[in-house]
Amino acid sequence: MRYLLPVLIFLLIACSGQKYDYIIKNGSVADGTGSKAFQSQIAIRDGKIVKIDKTIKGKAEHYIDAGGKVVSPGFIDMLSWACGPILYDGTVPNVVQQGITTAIFGEGWSMGPVNKNVRKAMQSWWQEYKIKYDWNTLSDYLKLVDKQGTAVNVASYVGATTLRLYVIGFEDRPPTEEELKTMKELLRKEMEQGALGLASSLVYAPAFYASTHELIELAKVAAEYGGVYASHIRSEGEELIPAVKEFIEICRQANIRGELYHFKAAGKDNWNKLDSAVTLIEKAKAEGLEIYADIYPYTAGATGLSAIIPPWAKEGGDSAMVERLKNPQLRKKIKTEILTETKGWENFYQLAGGGANILISYLLPQFRQYQGMTLKEYARTLQKDELDALFDLLIREKGFGGGIYFLMSEENVIKKMQLPWVSFCTDEDAYRPTGLMSKRHPHPRAYGTFPRVLSKYVREEKVLTLEQAIYKMSGLPAMVLGLKDRGLIKEGYAADIVIFNPDSIKDKATYLQPHQFPEGIQLVMVNGKIVVKDGKVTGEKPGQALVKMNN
Repeated sequence: MRYLLPVLIFLLIACSGQKYDYIIKNGSVADGTGSKAFQSQIAIRDGKIVKIDKTIKGKAEHYIDAGGKVVSPGFIDMLSWACGPILYDGTVPNVVQQGITTAIFGEGWSMGPVNKNVRKAMQSWWQEYKIKYDWNTLSDYLKLVDKQGTAVNVASYVGATTLRLYVIGFEDRPPTEEELKTMKELLRKEMEQGALGLASSLVYAPAFYASTHELIELAKVAAEYGGVYASHIRSEGEELIPAVKEFIEICRQANIRGELYHFKAAGKDNWNKLDSAVTLIEKAKAEGLEIYADIYPYTAGATGLSAIIPPWAKEGGDSAMVERLKNPQLRKKIKTEILTETKGWENFYQLAGGGANILISYLLPQFRQYQGMTLKEYARTLQKDELDALFDLLIREKGFGGGIYFLMSEENVIKKMQLPWVSFCTDEDAYRPTGLMSKRHPHPRAYGTFPRVLSKYVREEKVLTLEQAIYKMSGLPAMVLGLKDRGLIKEGYAADIVIFNPDSIKDKATYLQPHQFPEGIQLVMVNGKIVVKDGKVTGEKPGQALVKMNN
């Protein structure tokens, strides 16, 4: 009897005396696995989901009535550039207000490791926010984000570009044996501190200068810690197929899981290459390689205006490129190559079909009256040739400036979205429609990526079922990244949750008016705290810097 009494007391407390922080009721739960949504209540305590049942006994400090709306895991952005502005405004409104609860950083460039080479190159990126860049490692940066507070969880790869810049600078040459050893050791230290893996962006200088061998050797280090190799591959246009083959070979030789960033066939003449690229990936997967990809649900991409310039002209960094553009002979050579060459580098001018399909998206403050113009319109305003107008703009901007490039077909966007191994990304920065964070002209994906999938491609066009879309936004990316307690509505998992109306959710951001929040998202919760309520940020900053647990 003396043993039975404590058991009875425990059962009584368990059955009727539980206390929770929140109970979400009257929701249709799409749990992130892809399984059919079901009616259930969800109990949350200390930032975790502790009970999922149709009827939950016990009391909660707060009750949330979902009103028949969808309750899903928080969305995971597989590629975010909010890493700078998050230090200026940790509430990152455009991020959380589209349902993102975890943002992944590090496409080629990462916020560490940092030395004078890296610090100098980073100074112009978010200069209006007066970021000091006074940390030395990626793990130090993540600790700083934790200390300052953020509404969204963050995690990061180590950028292969950053490693190369740290050790070699902007020189177009292979690393010496000792330099490669240093790069590997820098990567190893960051992996030991919980980095997700290694990420490259091989279209851009100085990443363009890295050989396949160099990347394999670095990826092998990430693989030792169960990391991922993510890549903006060497070409998404004319040489898409060789670039996909290189990506697969790196994954094979390093024995590492691969994530192909913003998978696309860029340029009208290359749209028909998508099927061959998919076939290559699916053949590799059938052979046992773990290859995945992410996309954004738009036909335009976005990158720097300097991406139009051939890689050789960017050796030495932005200042060296600007000097070459000032030199009449080199300027003529650069112009000729942009107008005539399509192999050996990613010619964004030709891929877009000229200046009419290139939108100027962000400039330094003194030139921002031209944001939102096409390159063609800008050149006409100045009564200049398109490329001469661009060159002069880059000289004035000291190499800075961004563009939106219309490169893809809608048919291919749909085709990619339906692949079972594809998730989603914004590939964008952090903004808000007012104040300092509104001064740039972003791609609409900055505000609308995830709601656009759920409205245009789920509700309107029925390209995906609701459950498939949620899986691609949560369960799939969490699995790829190795985030053990994220991405699912599951007992014991972090309470990263979105409640939205599937009948009214809609992206409102456009190419000409991008600073518009979506509609239809009722609530966003991060680690058991509400960061968005009724479409507005609450000011809570419960986000965490997530680190990969190494075995």
